[in-house]
Amino acid sequence: MTAIMASPPPGRQQIAGPARAYRMGAALVGMGVLHFVAPKPFDGIVPAELPGNPRFYTYASGVAEVATGGLLLAPRTRRLGALAAVALFLAVFPANLNMVRLWRDKPLPMRIGAIARLPLQIPMITEALKIYRNS
Repeated sequence: MTAIMASPPPGRQQIAGPARAYRMGAALVGMGVLHFVAPKPFDGIVPAELPGNPRFYTYASGVAEVATGGLLLAPRTRRLGALAAVALFLAVFPANLNMVRLWRDKPLPMRIGAIARLPLQIPMITEALKIYRNS
């Protein structure tokens, strides 16, 4: 007989599978910091249809990534961080689509990289949902 559990028992919730959360949290913090250290490439993929300056969106998404990563790194906020990660990955999807559109004249390896980012959102969202369920 197989037992199915939606989440770990209350006493183990904060320690269940932290490696996933640490990896995702560290990656998000790193990428978020990169938005501030080298913002120009991020500015270039902000859809022109959005109002205002692209740098605003670059910095805002950098703040969102650092904050989400921080939430994932702390056991007490990990569950909230996982939900924030799902929302973040969904929110940046239009920029990833825009990158494909903008890079149609780039060399083939760059176009393949831009296109490959689209389906990679699915495992990232799935991983965030696993973190949510196991926290």
